[in-house]
Amino acid sequence: MCRCINFSPFDVFSGDHLKVCPQGYTCCSQEMEEKYSQQSKHDFRNAVVELSNSLQATFSSRYKKFDEFFRELLENAEKSLNDMFVRTYGLLYMQNSEMFKDLFVELKRYYTGGNVNLEEMLNDFWARLLERMFRLVNPQYHFSDEYLECVSKYTEQLKPFGDVPRKLKLQVTRAFVAARTFAQGLAVARDVIAKVSAVNPTPQGVQALLKMMYCPYCRGLVAVKPCYNYCFNVMRGCLANQGELDTEWNNFIDSMLMVAERLEGPFNIESVMDPIDVTDVKEKLKQAKKFWSSLPSNICNNEKMAVGNVNEEECWNGSDKSRYVFAVTANGLANQANNPEVVVDTSKPDLVIRRQIVALRVMTNKMKNAYNGNDVDFIDISDEGSGEGSGSGCEMPQCSPEFVFNATEVTRNTNNKMDKKASDSAASTSLSKVVLLFSIFLCLIGQRQWR
Repeated sequence: MCRCINFSPFDVFSGDHLKVCPQGYTCCSQEMEEKYSQQSKHDFRNAVVELSNSLQATFSSRYKKFDEFFRELLENAEKSLNDMFVRTYGLLYMQNSEMFKDLFVELKRYYTGGNVNLEEMLNDFWARLLERMFRLVNPQYHFSDEYLECVSKYTEQLKPFGDVPRKLKLQVTRAFVAARTFAQGLAVARDVIAKVSAVNPTPQGVQALLKMMYCPYCRGLVAVKPCYNYCFNVMRGCLANQGELDTEWNNFIDSMLMVAERLEGPFNIESVMDPIDVTDVKEKLKQAKKFWSSLPSNICNNEKMAVGNVNEEECWNGSDKSRYVFAVTANGLANQANNPEVVVDTSKPDLVIRRQIVALRVMTNKMKNAYNGNDVDFIDISDEGSGEGSGSGCEMPQCSPEFVFNATEVTRNTNNKMDKKASDSAASTSLSKVVLLFSIFLCLIGQRQWR
């Protein structure tokens, strides 16, 4: 490919045949100009991809690290809980362990994007516990399915576990919503960058790139780089649609930082599992702000693309080696109507960019919900009353708010004067079963050895 390093009378000729480059004396044929056009498109894409790949790799690696960390946290929590209670309670725990396995299955399914309503799942968990405890505490009775269904139905009113279920439900829901949404946000950022950075310049953009990058070669000015502001205008025009992403991108990054604060603070599942270290991710998020509006300048800051502002007289201005006189056009598609270097159709926004803007907007709204502790169907009940009222809410005749069991007694001692020692022993055994199962659930709140 001709570089026109040294002019001689035999190397140059009139450039009337050139379509883009200045048509004075030149060493470039029309075929060479076309080759330079393809090369300029290639160089431009590489410049965009080089900067975008670095950011994309950052989000990709942080997503992978966060995802692996959280999944491992859940696995270790389940294993540690199981091992601890198998050693401590043996057969009694193992006979009821499927409840805990089911709980962790649902938590994992929720985190991975399954259709799980955390509030309903946790309500069901406590209802199942209550049914199981009824049987364990009172083995001398047989409870009908209807009775147990009634008991479960009125768990909120009966409050057999006090305020623990409400607090745990609120804490787990907030924490898992924040963790899942944050992981999704990292993945969305990664995917948006991949799609937006796949730039295909318009024919007008390719002409501007050719004129800036390789037309000086046809004039023998191989060592002369484009003026900085000239490069800036060309890149602003070629990346006009990417600039449109900036507002929603910055809003998205801000919402990610808000959720990151939650994960370090009140939503970090501190009482249920280890706090999630997001310090590194936060720093990367801050660095990612204004990435798209800064992309043109970052490309031109590369010494291979343009000279610095200190060499304003010794640079290519599009027609000769001289100062570039035009002002830099503002960021965004609408402002490119005034771009002196690139003809941009401001009436036709790029559809790929539009879709990514929508994706960011949707994810930002999810982040805001997560910041407030709310999932799509989750209602924050932290400021509501305890639910205690004048009535028990138990209106079905077979269901007693005082736990006086209307059930069929399996074994009945006809001796009204039971031995006091035997009675105390039986009561102690039943109570120990209650304490056992209740302590398991309290450990979900207070257990801090899952590191």
